[in-house]
Amino acid sequence: MKFDFGTVNKVHMIGIGGVSMSGIAKILHYFEVQVTGSTNENNKTIQDLIKSGISVGIGHNKNLIKDPDLVIYTAAINDTNEELIEAKRLNIPCMERGAFLGELTKRYSETICISGTHGKTTTTSMVSICFLEAGLEPTIQVGANLKQINGNYYIGNSQYFIIEACEYVEAFLHFYPKSEIILNVDNDHLDYFKTFDNVKLAFEKFAKLTPKDGKLVLNADDTECLKLANCTEAQIMTYGLKNSNANFIAKNISYDDNGFAEFDVYFENKYYMTVKLSVPGEHNVSNALACIALCHMYGLSKESMINGLKKFTGANRRFEYIGKCNGATIYDDYGHHPTEILATSKAMKMKKYNESWVIFQSHTYSRTFNLLDEFVEVLSAFDNIILSDIYAAREENIYNVSPQEIVDKLLKMGKNALYIGKYEDIAKYLKQHIKENDLVLTMGAGPVVEVAEMIVEK
Repeated sequence: MKFDFGTVNKVHMIGIGGVSMSGIAKILHYFEVQVTGSTNENNKTIQDLIKSGISVGIGHNKNLIKDPDLVIYTAAINDTNEELIEAKRLNIPCMERGAFLGELTKRYSETICISGTHGKTTTTSMVSICFLEAGLEPTIQVGANLKQINGNYYIGNSQYFIIEACEYVEAFLHFYPKSEIILNVDNDHLDYFKTFDNVKLAFEKFAKLTPKDGKLVLNADDTECLKLANCTEAQIMTYGLKNSNANFIAKNISYDDNGFAEFDVYFENKYYMTVKLSVPGEHNVSNALACIALCHMYGLSKESMINGLKKFTGANRRFEYIGKCNGATIYDDYGHHPTEILATSKAMKMKKYNESWVIFQSHTYSRTFNLLDEFVEVLSAFDNIILSDIYAAREENIYNVSPQEIVDKLLKMGKNALYIGKYEDIAKYLKQHIKENDLVLTMGAGPVVEVAEMIVEK
């Protein structure tokens, strides 16, 4: 499939190192658009882009704005960025990442958007693999590297575009979905939304984007999610683990020693099929049901769903096995919201281990401040808790919040908790203290996985 991007032959991307931005860069590069970019971090993703022929500047510099037809920038880039200022001075069209993705979704007649506060990446991955198994050749963009497509994007040869749709800064409202999955509606990104009511309103607007001839899959276990059925005339399908009125439900759930579930799927109270997963936890049973509901609506065979779900062994940084140290097993997870940490800790407890360790790096000062007590509660599920410095991302610490506040509250609960700011010092501490059969988990949306990589025995 060849797209006509009109007069856009050269694109400059500010913040090209992000998961979504790097995927967009590769898609544009595939379609023979000349791509340049800038980023603050020189990591594996950037080296990958450079190897593919994309020019990337490390650090932001107005001189990087040569003569692009379009500048794309992330939501983390503000009006003081010198490249953005220069582009506007030169009257070069500028477009935020979500808006550009919206233009991309418009080019497909069957854009499938997977959204929700938690579980987007996993469910997008599950749906993508099932569609690939069915031979439907979708184009894919997902928020993590996925083994089956050897990256975070895939160029298919059909009108299907499966895309992870993020609610932050209401980016998903730029999209043109034919179908949607909405997994849950939770209290997050309050630096932007300010109140939970605004979060709910954003998802209402998103649901309203589904056309009459479209499809909407909703989580019947989530009260706010279920209300979204009133926002569209599209065909509705529900799923749930607790709500027996859902169209798709799971029964007879059992778990193996890895915490991988096997369960019977029932559709309209009749046996549908049996599924075996290769990822741990009850939350992934729920994600799989969302995938099955969507795939059923698109007429995929049961065999494609069973095989696709079995082949999915997890997206990058989703309870991902990293290696061993001192006989302990090391994992890494992207969880950065209390709900996500709780789901991961429950999945962890289904595995066999001696003591559990979590190295948590909170993501953004605003989230840490607004959800501090919730973080304390969910982190208390681990035997040993280490807090590193907060990952600032796009923020200044106007909240005067620190990881030591979480540690102090955990200590009052009698937990073994401590604050160690630097990754190198955390790695040194772990090597001295973790033991045979312990389970160690680095957790957070920042680069805390580097701790795991430092201690894993080569």
